Parts: sequence; C-alpha cells; structure tokens
Amino acid sequence: MIIPALDIINGKIVRLYQGSYHMETSYGNPVSLLKKYIRQGAKMIHLVDLTGAQNPENKQSLLISQLIKESTPLLKIQIGGGIRNATDIEFLLESGATRVVFGSVAITKPKIVKKWFKYFDPNHLVLAIDIRISSTKDRNIAIHGWQKETNFKLEQIIEEYYPVGLKHVLCTDISKDGTLLGSNISLYQSICRSWPKILFQSSGGVYKLTEISKLRCAGVKSIIIGRAFLENKFTVSEAISCWQNE
Repeated sequence: MIIPALDIINGKIVRLYQGSYHMETSYGNPVSLLKKYIRQGAKMIHLVDLTGAQNPENKQSLLISQLIKESTPLLKIQIGGGIRNATDIEFLLESGATRVVFGSVAITKPKIVKKWFKYFDPNHLVLAIDIRISSTKDRNIAIHGWQKETNFKLEQIIEEYYPVGLKHVLCTDISKDGTLLGSNISLYQSICRSWPKILFQSSGGVYKLTEISKLRCAGVKSIIIGRAFLENKFTVSEAISCWQNE
C-alpha cells in the first residue's frame, strides 16, 4: 500500500535531508496533515518520532498518543523512533498503533530484540534498516537517527532475524531520503528477490508517480512517501490510484 510519512521533531512535521538534523525543513502541524491524508484516502500513516530517535529520553509520547487517537478507526498507524525496550512497544500497541518500528536496538541488542518476536505477534513488528551504500557497494547500516554508521551490512541483519519470524522490513537508502531524486529501484529488486517471503517497505526519494509502478514491480509491498506529499508533487489519492492500477 501507499503509506504517507510524518516525521516529527518537537511537535512539528519536518523532513531531514539525507537524515541530517542540521538540514531540516518544517511543514507545520501534524494533526492537520494527518486529517488531510485521511481525506485523501490513506489507510495507514507512518509516524516517526525523530526527537525520540535522537534521544529516547525525550520521546514525544503524549503527542504520539494524541495522533493515534485522532487516526483510529479511520486508518492504521505504524510508529517508530526511540524504541528501546518491550515496554515501549507495549505502550504503543496499547495506545492503538498497528505496527511498531525499531532499528538501532536490533543492531545493538540483538538478544533482546529476538525475544520480542516470541513475545509479540511478528505482524506488529517492523525492522527498520537504514543504509548508506559505500563506494564498494556495501550496504552499511546507520543507527541512532542515522547519526552513527556501523560495520553491519543489510544482508547480515535480515539473516539474523529471519529465523525468529521476521515479516516486515522497512529499508531506507539514506542517500535518497528527503532528496526528491528518485528511489533506489535496484536495491529493492535485489532484496525482494533474495527474501521473497518478507514484506518489504521502500522509503526514500520518490518524487513522481511513475516510480510507484516501478517499485511495485520490484516487489515491495508498501511505499513510504514523505516529502513528495508535503510539497504537493502529487496527492495521496493519486499515488493510491497508481498503486492499484499496476
């Protein structure tokens, strides 16, 4: 499906250029944008607490809870940012979120995260893999709001969690995110071919409707779109129509 993204810092919607907190553009109030996307036919929203991602001690829990309440039952919420323990996941699911997204902790504390797949329904868990592709084509994972690059590779982490029931993976090419320079189609073709049973979500760079058909043909099950909607390159309803007509 088509999933609009709303990234939130200190109560306002922003977009970061290639994940840099120093290159931030503000787009206003999250509640009004949420309602706009609902009117345009969105069935799920991808919320990111960027303040919480940068520092888990500063999670915007009250605002997130309000946005979830504003949304249900009209649409589902997928939420991430600063998820560090099972209590964080329980809080969001009990607040009404459909899926909880985590990334950094899957790299830093794999033993704990693997237990989550036994304790929670894997359908409610999304592994976020944010990558920077090196000059040697290595897909290196970045963590902590993309502020720190690791030596872990995309392939390693998927193989790490595949045996414990991994179902949803959100993969972002950081070099494309917030740029409106186009999606990394070949990346998604490659990973969808390698792990056909995983439901992959693409993120980063979509700026025109023709990319939607290319990404669906590549094998992704959802496309997360942020800046293109915020800057009115096309509407949510137009994107949904392209997805359905593919």
